[in-house]
Amino acid sequence: MGLEEDFQAAAKSATDDIPDNISNDEKLELYALFKQSTVGDCNTSRPGIFDQKGRYKWDAWDKKKGLSQEDAKKAYIELVNTLKAKYPKA
Repeated sequence: MGLEEDFQAAAKSATDDIPDNISNDEKLELYALFKQSTVGDCNTSRPGIFDQKGRYKWDAWDKKKGLSQEDAKKAYIELVNTLKAKYPKA
């Protein structure tokens, strides 16, 4: 499979095979790499002070600025595989 197919398979696996109880840092890293992979550099303004969850997500994504979409996809696939090994399905 090519990179795009591997990425799509990892995205499906992330929702199907990784439990919801992973750490917030792991969730933010997944989110940031997914957004960088699909959108590229953060292109929105930072959410307001009353949207803390949105601010954390925006900050995580903004830290990936400059990472190519291809490299982000590779990192996302690697992270999904790491999390699947760390949190095997029961």
